[in-house]
Amino acid sequence: MHGSGDDYFAMNRAGWDARVDAHIASRFYDVAGFLAGATSLREIELAEVGDVAGKRLLHLQCHFGLDTLSWARRGAHCTGVDLSPLAIERARALAAQAGLAAEFVCSNVLDYRADPAASFDIVFTSYGAVCWLPDLARWAEVVARSLVPGGRFHMVEFHPLHDLLAGCAYFNTGLPDIERSGTYTENGADVVTTLAVWAHPLSEVITALVGAGIRIERFTEYPFSPYDCFPGLVEREPSRFVLEYRGRQVPMVYGITGRRA
Repeated sequence: MHGSGDDYFAMNRAGWDARVDAHIASRFYDVAGFLAGATSLREIELAEVGDVAGKRLLHLQCHFGLDTLSWARRGAHCTGVDLSPLAIERARALAAQAGLAAEFVCSNVLDYRADPAASFDIVFTSYGAVCWLPDLARWAEVVARSLVPGGRFHMVEFHPLHDLLAGCAYFNTGLPDIERSGTYTENGADVVTTLAVWAHPLSEVITALVGAGIRIERFTEYPFSPYDCFPGLVEREPSRFVLEYRGRQVPMVYGITGRRA
């Protein structure tokens, strides 16, 4: 399938609108647990990002805001950005229900422009975010432009080697794969959506960030996923789901920490 970037973003906007309410109702996201005081954040991002109290934090591609609000609960002044109008509507409602202050902006992340007077100390993105973007150079420019000088960027993302072993592309050809399937939550088999996804090798991610003026300080790979969201995973330790290939553990997640120069 060939189409314009706008066509693909319209497809993905509709697909994520269709997923939101099933995700909110799912055990996978456990909104009830969050409202009772639990965090949605996992051990990897908590260790990578560290203390956020008093920091201005921008969460790119925030979905319906669960992680954004978990950072707010830890003391950050948060703004979440997402493509889906319904996700942003639900995020604002969830913030009110939880009694937490956060701003939510509906925008294609590649078009997002932070108020220069409110530039951020931290930009954060995680788990299945960059595959929806065709142009990581533009994405990295948004990251850099949104940070104060010396501000930190934190990214926690599923490892593209897993995608390759699952039969998906590793290298970006410029054109997306078009996927039609149910969503990944346990209640989502009947929520069938059509979505455009782009492959991004690690070299592309790192080169885009460096080119935008982000100084990479740490790159980490993890042999487990904190989410049981792919076929064949085995929970070897609590909330650590692993996949083996020829008897060896597959890298499932990577983390990048950098600073704006």
